Amino acid sequence: MKSLRELGEDALIARLLRGFGGGKDLVVGPGDDCAVVDPGRGRLRLLKTDAIVEDVHFLAGTPPQKVGWKAVARVLSDFAAMGGKPEHLLVTVAVDAERPVAWLDGLYRGIRKCLEKHGGVLAGGETTRLPQGALISVAGEGSVARDEVVLRSGGKPEDLVLVTGRLGGSIAGKHLDFTPRLAEAAWLAKHLRPSAMMDLSDGLAKDLPRLAAASNCGLELSGEIPATAGCTRGQALGDGEDYELLLTAEPARWEKAAGAWREAFPKLEMTVVGRLTKAGAGAVLKGGWDHFT
Repeated sequence: MKSLRELGEDALIARLLRGFGGGKDLVVGPGDDCAVVDPGRGRLRLLKTDAIVEDVHFLAGTPPQKVGWKAVARVLSDFAAMGGKPEHLLVTVAVDAERPVAWLDGLYRGIRKCLEKHGGVLAGGETTRLPQGALISVAGEGSVARDEVVLRSGGKPEDLVLVTGRLGGSIAGKHLDFTPRLAEAAWLAKHLRPSAMMDLSDGLAKDLPRLAAASNCGLELSGEIPATAGCTRGQALGDGEDYELLLTAEPARWEKAAGAWREAFPKLEMTVVGRLTKAGAGAVLKGGWDHFT
C-alpha cells in the first residue's frame, strides 16, 4: 500500500476528490486558488481555506505576530490570484494547553495588523486543544467582479508567462512578512486581463506546471528567472512560499500594458520568464514544495 510520501500531494488531492459532484451555483470547484460561487446577481463569491502548522510552516520560536500575519496573508494572496478582494474570515486556532496566553495575544495582533492593512473582517472562528504544537486555520470569503475573475485554466499556447517580484529565499524570513498582491492583481485584472493567474506558494517549478496543466498547455522557460539577492536559479525555482503572482498574457496585451504597469508599481518588477506551448511540448519542471515528500 502506498504511503502519502510515495503518492505526493497533487495525486492525493485528485484521489480524494473522486466521486464528488458540483452544485448549480458552483462555478469553479477544487483545483484553483479559490472556489468560485455564483449567487445569481452581483459579484461572484470566492471561498478559500488554508492552514499553517508549527514546525512545518513556522518554527516554534517564531514571533507569534509574524505567525498571525502569515496565516491570514496566505488566504488574502489566494483572493489576489483570482483578481478578487477579501471580505470575511474565520480563524480556527488549535494549540497545546500550556501555551502562554501572551502567545495568542501576539498571534491575534498579527492577524489584526494584516487585515487592517489589506482588507477583510474577522467574522468568527474556533479555539481547541492539541496535545502539543500549534495549528492556525483560516477560512475566508471574498468577491470579484464577474468580468474580472481570473482562473488558472485560461492560458493559451504562445501566451507569455510572467511573475511579479523576485523568487527564492523564503527560509531567510520572506515567508513571514510577504505582501499579498491584492492591489497589483486588481490592477492586472482590469488593465492587462491575464489569461490565467495563480499565486506562487509552492515554487515556480511546482506551480507553473500546475497552471500549464490546468490550461491544457505545455511550457517553456526563458533564461531569466528573477532571483532574490543571494539566491541561485535553483532556489528561485524551488524554494516556494514566494507569494508572488504567476500569470499568463497574450504578448500584444503585455506589450501594451507594460509601461502602465511600471508607472503604477514602480517598485515591483514584472518579469517574462517563459511562454506556454501546445500540450505535450516544451520543458518538464521538477522540484518545489510538496507537503508529503
